[in-house]
Amino acid sequence: MPAFGDEFAKDALPYTQEVRAKTDHLYEKVKTVIPEFEWRLHAPYIAAINDLKKQKNAVILAHNYMTPEIFNCVGDFAGDSLQLAKEAAKSDADIIVQAGVHFMAETSKILCPEKTVLIPDLRAGCSLAASITGADVRLLKQKYPGVPVVTYVNTTADVKAETDICCTSSNAVEVVEQAAEEFGTDTVILIPDQFLAKNVAAMTNIKIVTWAGACEVHERFTADDIREIREGNPGVIVLAHPECPPDVLAEADFAGSTSGMSNYVKDNQPDNVVLITECSMSDNVALENPKVNFVRPCNLCPHMKRISLPKILRALQTMQHEVLIDPEIIEKARKPIERMIALPLKCQSMYNHQRKPEVAAIEARV
Repeated sequence: MPAFGDEFAKDALPYTQEVRAKTDHLYEKVKTVIPEFEWRLHAPYIAAINDLKKQKNAVILAHNYMTPEIFNCVGDFAGDSLQLAKEAAKSDADIIVQAGVHFMAETSKILCPEKTVLIPDLRAGCSLAASITGADVRLLKQKYPGVPVVTYVNTTADVKAETDICCTSSNAVEVVEQAAEEFGTDTVILIPDQFLAKNVAAMTNIKIVTWAGACEVHERFTADDIREIREGNPGVIVLAHPECPPDVLAEADFAGSTSGMSNYVKDNQPDNVVLITECSMSDNVALENPKVNFVRPCNLCPHMKRISLPKILRALQTMQHEVLIDPEIIEKARKPIERMIALPLKCQSMYNHQRKPEVAAIEARV
């Protein structure tokens, strides 16, 4: 992955008075996290991207883990992966550029099959999504016949196509319990994140079968990390993502999805807070909450960081790289997403460990 500035230095666009006029109002939004010398590199690309979006009737979906210049200055919709895809489906744009990783672009294509979906870098993958295949899910279903399969949206299209219903980190508990009720069973397969599954298992009586997958960002956090943060920052409020190991969540004050953490900060305005997740999210939430002080341990997602302004501009200019999925897979994969969206779910879950976080089994590919 290139160091900062490498892509800009090769064919840097000039910072002109015209560029400045088009972007000064955007710099006001991000000046507390982007120094002026760095902004002069970003601004020409931001101006060019925003102009080209209008010309081509395109929108950019910016995930919470994107860097601030992308998230705040070129993103038309911002949020978690499913929220972005739902917004794209409602848009009248012809072109969607996914500022995120590949499974997110696939989800956008599943919900918007008539639109052109572009991913600026084909290498922007995901360790969690790569941990399991559709063939693996078929083997699980053979081993546990009659057991419903609940699949995290952070998965590829071929995995979703083998699924009964999808879930997000915010609704996983409710989806698991709903699936068990509909199938008349006390066991549910929840794949592929073993830590999300363990954290769900701590909040339900449903037996959970899961997969040995994990997010390489969240699995690196430890309970010792949280204790060290508290020791160095007395009174800090710790918010953790449920893709973290259970002992990390046990040390946190609140655990929830990216939107759940963002809403917690917005609603509670803590004096000092730390988000135990991908570190670019802290920059983006901080811009919306200027009175809150953010402690920032930094675990970067190397795949998210492959998406940059020059690559987004290139994608719009060349219409590469288009995400294509077999229509049969699209049809199969859309159904579990639509089933989840149709559920009358109550609220974002707080993973509060009502019981010991155990799962019935953690399967792994032979």
